[in-house]
Formats: sequence, C-alpha cells, structure tokens
Amino acid sequence: MLAEIVAGVRTDLAERQARVSLDDLKRRAQRMPPALDALPLLRSPGVGVIAEVKRASPSQGALAPIDDPAALARAYASGGAAAVSVLTESRRFGGSLDDLAAVRSAVDVPVLRKDFVVSSYQLWEARAVGADLVLLMASVLEQDALICLVERAESIGLTPLVEAHTALEVERALLAGARVVGINNRDLRTLRVDLSTFVDLAPLIPDGVVRIAESGIRSPHDVFEMAQAGADAVLVGTSLVSGSARGADPASAVAEMVAAGSHPALGHRARR
Repeated sequence: MLAEIVAGVRTDLAERQARVSLDDLKRRAQRMPPALDALPLLRSPGVGVIAEVKRASPSQGALAPIDDPAALARAYASGGAAAVSVLTESRRFGGSLDDLAAVRSAVDVPVLRKDFVVSSYQLWEARAVGADLVLLMASVLEQDALICLVERAESIGLTPLVEAHTALEVERALLAGARVVGINNRDLRTLRVDLSTFVDLAPLIPDGVVRIAESGIRSPHDVFEMAQAGADAVLVGTSLVSGSARGADPASAVAEMVAAGSHPALGHRARR
C-alpha cells in the first residue's frame, strides 16, 4: 500500500509541476511571512499536542467530511494545540494544499504539512502556502534523499519532522541531522498500531532532539503513557476527527489531552 500511495503522489506531483514552475513557487514562498519556529513550543513544559486535519486514512477509510478545515483548526488552537498538522495527500487522505492554506490563515500556531514528500518541489509548495514544518518519512526516502531534503527544508525556513518506525530508521533520521524525530506507532506494511513502538524506540533519540509520538493516541491516558515514555509531543488525528464527526467538541478533546500531558504525576519534565 505504501508503494501504491507514493506512486500516486509522484503522478500528482508531476501534474502540479507541469502547471506551476519551481521558480514561480519560490517567488510565492519568498512573499510569505517567515516560518514560525516550532521548536520552543515543542520543548516547553508539558507534552504538546499536534492536532491533525484529516478527512480519511487507508486504514479506516472516510473519517469526516471537514467542510471547514479552518474552523476545525481554530478549535484545536483554542484547546491548546501546540501545532496543527494538515494532510495534503489527496488520493487516500482527501487532503489538499488548499486545506493547508485555509488552516494557515486561521491559526497563529505552527502548521505542519503532512504528506509523502519525495521532492524539494513539495517543500517549496509547503512554504508557499504557509507551512512551518514538513513531514519527511525515512520509510519512503533513501538516505541521500533524506539528507538532502532535511537540509533543503531548513534552508528555506521549514522545520523537518523526520518520521521513523524502526531502530534503523531512527538512526537514519539522526544521521540526516533531524532535530525533530517522530516515532510512528503504525507499521505501514501492515497498518497495525502498537504504542510500545514509541516506548521501545524513544530511548534511542538523544537529548536535544524533540521526540514525537505518532499514531494510535486516542485518549488522555495514551498521552500520559507517551509522556511517561519520554514524548515531547504527540500527533493526534483520527480520534479527534472521528470524535468531532460524532458531535464531540474538538477544543475540549485537545484540552483534555494537553492536561494529561501536564499531569502533576509526570513531574516537571525538563525539555532538552
């Protein structure tokens, strides 16, 4: 499935490149305000919540229509989200760069472009619509490409969040110079989720590098568990979107997770 998704991403990317030149994208990006620095927020006391705008997923299909991504993002921010993640892949996740642009215009917190990035063109796209962070997946990129995209992202003002699922991918992320490493609890080969993935791999990430737990975080208890294992932040999408589709208040849901990440039982976890 991962190979199929990436193949579709490359096809769609080629179509966009045919419509909009890289030079045009660079001009658009240069007209944007400077990217926000997410690192201070991710390193501040407590465990930050990165709340996601996500219409669908390969594992669960349609989650919610999200007719107004800006309104959802504002609710996340009002609940205390440290950042908002926006899925921009269209075929399996129903997202778009328009969603990201709408979210950027609605919130003051950092915005993450979450997609299957395989080219620096996508980095310029992200910056041109106001992204502050960008996801880079070690499972998708060869090491040379990962190093180049980390360097290019930082050179244009984006903070790369390098995602890993195995010990080898964590090592590759660190060798590429990642300052933010996300541990995906979902095995993209099987789509199964196991929160112990973060517990096992987090100790491999040294002090000074932000640790983010991704996938499978559904409740304040899960946030607390990831905090105990050393998370600086959690990325939460499916549970928030599904809950809002059933009528739950996304702001309250985020606030409960933020509170769990700041529970007194965790002590004063010094950020690195």
